[in-house]
Amino acid sequence: MAYLDLMDKSTGFIKPDDVQEKGKEHQNAYLQAAPFPHVVLDDFLPVELSDCLLSEFDLRDVQDNPLNETFNRAQERLKRSCHPDTLTPKVRGLFYAFNSLPFITIIENITGINGLIPDPYFSGGGLHEIRQGGHLSMHVDFNHHYRMNLERRVNVLIYLNKDWKDEYGGQLELWDTAVKTRHHSIVPSFNRCVIFNTSSGSMHGNPQPIAHPEGTSRKSVALYYYTATWNDQKKSHTTQFKVRPGSGDRMDWWVKMQELKLDYLPPILVRNMTGVMRRLRNGRSPEGQ
Repeated sequence: MAYLDLMDKSTGFIKPDDVQEKGKEHQNAYLQAAPFPHVVLDDFLPVELSDCLLSEFDLRDVQDNPLNETFNRAQERLKRSCHPDTLTPKVRGLFYAFNSLPFITIIENITGINGLIPDPYFSGGGLHEIRQGGHLSMHVDFNHHYRMNLERRVNVLIYLNKDWKDEYGGQLELWDTAVKTRHHSIVPSFNRCVIFNTSSGSMHGNPQPIAHPEGTSRKSVALYYYTATWNDQKKSHTTQFKVRPGSGDRMDWWVKMQELKLDYLPPILVRNMTGVMRRLRNGRSPEGQ
């Protein structure tokens, strides 16, 4: 039985009265998890919905819409993302269900974070795919939704990889903030959901290159949630990549240089760097546009 067995198997919507307690059974374990609050839930969606999401990957061409993006640099190799508003009506509706009050209530019950706000822009979210040989280096996510002036708080990742084995790579790794110790290596198995707090210390990624024997890509759904807790005392940052000890990981020097410019240049010059500021505030480097 799916964890979200209350979901309508056609639309993904949930009746509001059915979710008041759903998720609270995981809250204590979530809050006490190391290296930062998280939970892994298998058989998350009704299988009809996870199969529907998986089938969408056969239809997408990221070149056909400017909302979709491709990434191919040292830190984000052979990755593409598809914005929900470019998808078929059924899957598009399912993403709207992920932004609905009943679904958000369940995430609040699990995380203990009240007042979560969905992102109608789906900035950085949607369907993600990493092809053979690709990876995503260890990082913490951008912390400020510039357009809504909100603080990013929770990631929800749903994996769509049938019969995926550990030796195929692509495991979601959770490390301590200093990137000294790996605490978890989570195989991105079909219909497995990982929920975790997003902060400037939640170091995660899938640095192991995809090595499926049949060349199958790694597929997932990415959903991000926010709170109205941003203020001028907090420092906005884009995605921050870090290098694992003894690895071949590469530093993201472009972002480092732009952040230094923003920190030390006179304000009048910073205001003129509109393109750079927009990319950094949206959590993107130039290759991600």
